[in-house]
Amino acid sequence: MALQGPFVVVADSPAPGLVDALRAAGAFPIVEANWPDAAAAVASVAPEAVVLAEPCSDRERAPALTRALDDQLKTGGGPFIPVVARTREDGAASLPDALAISASAPAARLAQRLSAALRIRALHGTVLRRTATLTSRGEQPPELPGHDPLEEATVLVAGRGRSYPGLSVAVGERVGLVGALSVESAARALNARDIDGMVIGDGFGPRIVEALLTVLAEDVRFRDLPVAVLGGHPAVIDAFSAQLPNLERSSEGAARLVERLLPFVRLHAFAQRLRRMLKSLDAKGMIDPDTGLLAHEAFWRDLNRAVDDAEKRGIGLSIARFSFAQSDRRVSLDAARLLGRLMRQVDFACREADNSIFAVFTETDLRAAHVIARRIASVLKHTMLAPDRKRTGIEAAVTLATLKPTDNVDSLIARVVGEVAAG
Repeated sequence: MALQGPFVVVADSPAPGLVDALRAAGAFPIVEANWPDAAAAVASVAPEAVVLAEPCSDRERAPALTRALDDQLKTGGGPFIPVVARTREDGAASLPDALAISASAPAARLAQRLSAALRIRALHGTVLRRTATLTSRGEQPPELPGHDPLEEATVLVAGRGRSYPGLSVAVGERVGLVGALSVESAARALNARDIDGMVIGDGFGPRIVEALLTVLAEDVRFRDLPVAVLGGHPAVIDAFSAQLPNLERSSEGAARLVERLLPFVRLHAFAQRLRRMLKSLDAKGMIDPDTGLLAHEAFWRDLNRAVDDAEKRGIGLSIARFSFAQSDRRVSLDAARLLGRLMRQVDFACREADNSIFAVFTETDLRAAHVIARRIASVLKHTMLAPDRKRTGIEAAVTLATLKPTDNVDSLIARVVGEVAAG
């Protein structure tokens, strides 16, 4: 996308190469400011994005700029303002949540990374505008979740060398972790669930790394996925820098790599949240923006209709309840989003306040519902993230009930809540 400004470029010394690269990408206007004047520049022009053109060695300078960005969001009420910061090699950015890029990286690559962040800013702006429009009409739009996106983010760690245990621990302490010891396992994880970042550790040769990056580069779903490669393969990585703007290589240890990657992961998880929110707005609030399943009221309304239709037409209808021992919010959300991928087009589901999930199988008798529920439970067991993050997958307790001629919605629900587990 074109870099439509204004933009603020912060540097104590001129950065003509970077400014020229931004202009070549369509950025206009560009306001150049030194560090003492950066906060005032942000307040005066309300930028689309901020670029820190040189590493900031004095951390005491950063808080003033951070406050100016926060104030701009509070007063303007607009979408977030991305910050891309040049750093010394693998160092972290001076501003919290800034997207780091090595000072030695080409200016054109920084422009690509900025463009990727601006795509998410545009998505955020769309959500805010549509929400405001509904509010002005007196409608009650669904609320955009306010918790930290890292709380629901998942990172895939692929590798089989000495760094793998350290990477797994460093990632698992901060976000959900999916481990993969082979290219095939990594590909299955990418297709089975939402992944907000990927770390490729050691133990893979250049051809395997190239194969992984080729899969990511050729699929539009992963265009903006944050990907960090630990160690070597600089020639392989450079070949994919244009297709994968958030691809990074780190020569430092696991902790430094994760620290540098987390702002990208947070932003990607935020983008996923915005996309679910747009689906909810398109459906006039019938879809829960947290899970992608039906909202509570919409589910019970559709269930009543489905029961009436099944009784009139004399067709089958079954309902399953999936519950999880020691379930917390993250486990419940993880299960709900996975289940949404596994259900048939004619089925629908809802996450309840106790973190259990109801799934309705239309035109389905009890025997067929058993098969469907067992398949879903098996996939959940082998794909879900355990709350202690020490293993992958947790058991789902499944109960089933099918509609009888004497049933109504209340009696059907009472039986599925009280039935003996089917799997």
